[in-house]
Amino acid sequence: MRRRAVLTTAILAAVATPGIARAADPGPSVTKKGTTQLDAQAVYFVSYDGLVNNNSFQQNGLLTYKGYQYAVWYTASKHAVVGRRVLGGSTWSTITLSHTLKSDDSHNVISMGVSRVDGRLHLNMDSHSDGFFYVKSIAGLLDNPASTAWTSAALGAVQTSLDGVTLTSQFTYPQFIATPEGKLQLSYRVGISGNGRNALAEYDGSQWTALGEWSGSTGTYTSAHGSSTARNMYLHGIDYDVNGRLHSFFTWREQSAAVMCNSGGITNHDTGYVYSTDQGRSWRNDAGTAVGTTGSSNTVAVTDAGLVVDPLDPDHSLMNQESQTTDSTGLPHAIISYVPGRFGQCTTNYVTDRTANGRAFHVRKNSAGTWQKTEIPIALNSSQRTKLVLDKYDNAYAVLPYGRIAGASKSSGYTDWALLYDGSDLNAFGEVVIDEPRVKADNVLSFMYQEKSSGTTPSALHVVDFALPA
Repeated sequence: MRRRAVLTTAILAAVATPGIARAADPGPSVTKKGTTQLDAQAVYFVSYDGLVNNNSFQQNGLLTYKGYQYAVWYTASKHAVVGRRVLGGSTWSTITLSHTLKSDDSHNVISMGVSRVDGRLHLNMDSHSDGFFYVKSIAGLLDNPASTAWTSAALGAVQTSLDGVTLTSQFTYPQFIATPEGKLQLSYRVGISGNGRNALAEYDGSQWTALGEWSGSTGTYTSAHGSSTARNMYLHGIDYDVNGRLHSFFTWREQSAAVMCNSGGITNHDTGYVYSTDQGRSWRNDAGTAVGTTGSSNTVAVTDAGLVVDPLDPDHSLMNQESQTTDSTGLPHAIISYVPGRFGQCTTNYVTDRTANGRAFHVRKNSAGTWQKTEIPIALNSSQRTKLVLDKYDNAYAVLPYGRIAGASKSSGYTDWALLYDGSDLNAFGEVVIDEPRVKADNVLSFMYQEKSSGTTPSALHVVDFALPA
């Protein structure tokens, strides 16, 4: 007891004494662990500048749960497939569903969700402003993976509703979110690009309930060039933090091209932010002012005050549906990208201009409650999206198009962004799909990517793993 007391006193003295500090947290680093192949010939076609198997807005096309990793994709024959492996294993076991991709549209992604309350895997797939297809596994499939047969019977039938709950005839962008107590929510868009609303549904372990729409499409937005009276809110994600608060960054897309300096651009403008403290039933702006109630006529609107945290006009080809996350204290972080003003004040072809001059930016709220933005000093060389991940030390990683990885340390205030991995050995097409839960599960950054091809020639689909600081 005497020795323990002396050691405790010494440790406390070292912490309290100026000039004697505990070891600093490590900065960002990645160490490639290996690559596995999901499919030697996955379906390949370029649509809306992307691939159906690697659209980064899927949330989630790749996920880890209770020691297993799960992936979803379409094969060369356009069949939907679900694969799983033991974490760190080299062999994937697959189930081919009866459903086949209905059209060559890269929006028709497959998204996965886990309802922890009953251990089920949920899939939503193949939807772009029309109906969707849904699969719900047997209860306990993900809770007992080693002892539960991995067969099509375990996944169940393909449905065109949520167990009988029909949401909308114009459904797009399924994103599953697990609530803090283990329920599962489904975020989606009602309507079409430029005239749509965000909505939520919720599964409590016994049934689905449609919670309703929470963002609006009406109101007048006026730029330096003209006005628009319809739009949709594109989410950069929707995530619960460690304290149970639900966060969402977004950008608005206007219906009318009159708001742009040139018709070859894109009508996206402003980075906004809202949060919910009651699991998506109501929404507040950054100042805490109520701005919307889900399922009511009072939805979040472009005319609401206090929504914009980073203003930008429609002339810089701001990308929609980029990336967001929250840190270990619950503070929100996002990646946005556009063509900075130093390259001109009017983009005339958003793909060409973003590829030539696009840059990604890290937007975050600091502990003082102030919003900060840092440019990531690496050219995108692509029109596509970047994904954001934070490690257990809250260091930030931006997974850029082509699988390149940049990092910045929390200790620097995220000002020291640098390229950590150039992705040249991947031959990746562009966007990647991140396994967000795995970072917390075993400190590994894991993402799915597809090799470049041409036309409609199928190509290999892989998962690559990187160890993060221990």
